[in-house]
Amino acid sequence: MIPAPDPPLSDGVVTLRQWEPRDVRALVECLDGDPEVTRWLELVPQPYDESEARTWVRQAASYWHEGTAAPFAVTDADGVEVVGGVGFRWVDLTHAIGEVGYWLRREARGRGLTTRAVRLLSTWALGTLECERLQLRADELNVPSQRVAEKAGFRREGLLRSQQFSARENRRVDFVMYSLLPEELSDLPG
Repeated sequence: MIPAPDPPLSDGVVTLRQWEPRDVRALVECLDGDPEVTRWLELVPQPYDESEARTWVRQAASYWHEGTAAPFAVTDADGVEVVGGVGFRWVDLTHAIGEVGYWLRREARGRGLTTRAVRLLSTWALGTLECERLQLRADELNVPSQRVAEKAGFRREGLLRSQQFSARENRRVDFVMYSLLPEELSDLPG
């Protein structure tokens, strides 16, 4: 089991909290039909409806309970308005390697909120969860996602060539690999 942060993680601009049943409508509004979500997040079904959102909220709770992942809703400072999602998952628990992923609703992009959320999650994962290596993969064609990784303090390591097939785009995907280590936390940009 991964214990949820109490109080929720916040920097005064964004708050990260667990997904709740009240978030179903917001999830649909955020994810249904967004061309960026459709392009970069192959695992998010389209169309995305309330049934999909309810399933996600239940699944997110089970990940916390099983101790395999910690998916957060990214909200405004008050923890009410959902603007996106950020999550941590263990890639290799034996060697304390985790991975972060993220998305933001169309209307909230371009304001630095994703970078703030990734920094909050990274500090928590590397500190509280004692993750020894936090990695992040971004599609080589997804330049905005790569910018978030770099602004959040992750270091580019290289290219994972032809790592998976995207049925939506009918192409093999190359991922840029980034990482962040505990000793680098003090170097995170303000």
